[in-house]
Amino acid sequence: MSLVTTKEMFAKAYDGGYAIGAFNVNNMEIIQGITEAAAELKAPLILQVSKGARAYANRTYLMKLVEAAIIETGLPICLHLDHGDSFELCKACIDDGFTSVMIDASSKPFEENIELTKQVVAYAHDHGVVVEAELGTLAGIEDEVVVAEGHASYTRPEEVEEFVSRTGCDSLAIAIGTSHGAYKFKPGTKPQLRFDVLEEVSKRLPGFPIVLHGSSSVPQDLVAKVNQYGGNMPGAIGVPEDQLRQAASMAVCKINIDSDLRLAMTASIREHFALHPDHFDPRQYLKPARAAIKDVVAHKLVNVLGCDGKAF
Repeated sequence: MSLVTTKEMFAKAYDGGYAIGAFNVNNMEIIQGITEAAAELKAPLILQVSKGARAYANRTYLMKLVEAAIIETGLPICLHLDHGDSFELCKACIDDGFTSVMIDASSKPFEENIELTKQVVAYAHDHGVVVEAELGTLAGIEDEVVVAEGHASYTRPEEVEEFVSRTGCDSLAIAIGTSHGAYKFKPGTKPQLRFDVLEEVSKRLPGFPIVLHGSSSVPQDLVAKVNQYGGNMPGAIGVPEDQLRQAASMAVCKINIDSDLRLAMTASIREHFALHPDHFDPRQYLKPARAAIKDVVAHKLVNVLGCDGKAF
């Protein structure tokens, strides 16, 4: 099996009332942990690479690692560019063999967002690649995407029909209250996704796949473990998983998860060195870190996304 696009994945997810997990990757252990969980649970996958991850890991290494995952698992896997910020970056990823790209021009005025998205869509569709675009902006930090809390904005449902029809994008990321990064909502707050916005968007775009970014739940046991073994992470509340499951049962076909994986890996490595300070072989601490990522992904596939058993 080779890399696939998200067209068939999303069509099945929309009809089936579940979502596909889009997990950010940047090294071998993360890719292995994600794909091992998905293979055991027979779940379709989106592996996504940010601009920063592509620069860190080297585009050639990442492509080969993803190819190895396909060979080892036989799963339908889509390779996606997360938060592409220019036509040039999207083009480079398409030329490298990515099967999906996101052009994120959400910080630009509406007309500029449309024009840049149209440019990417034209090139991508000529090469059999699908395009995700974004309307509305999420607060928080993810690699080079930085939006201050006061500058976040919900998606305006009245704009989505015009945007999709004029750009020809294949899926749309919307802002309904999720947030990038591990520091999402202050303790004592009660996060509530704007399901009214999601419902209105889905009415205006019937059958069209919607995407949620910034959807990590920030498990407090992992935060506590990081702090127990020398970390200093302030308390934070993530996106409630029951709300993500509700979104997945509606029009949301793709849910992005990154911070939970980083937390799992960091907590495992900190614990390992606290218990085994004399270890120096990377295999000794990366093996349990890989297993920690696998556990988090398995939980998400079954309990949040509902896509287990949907690979074939």
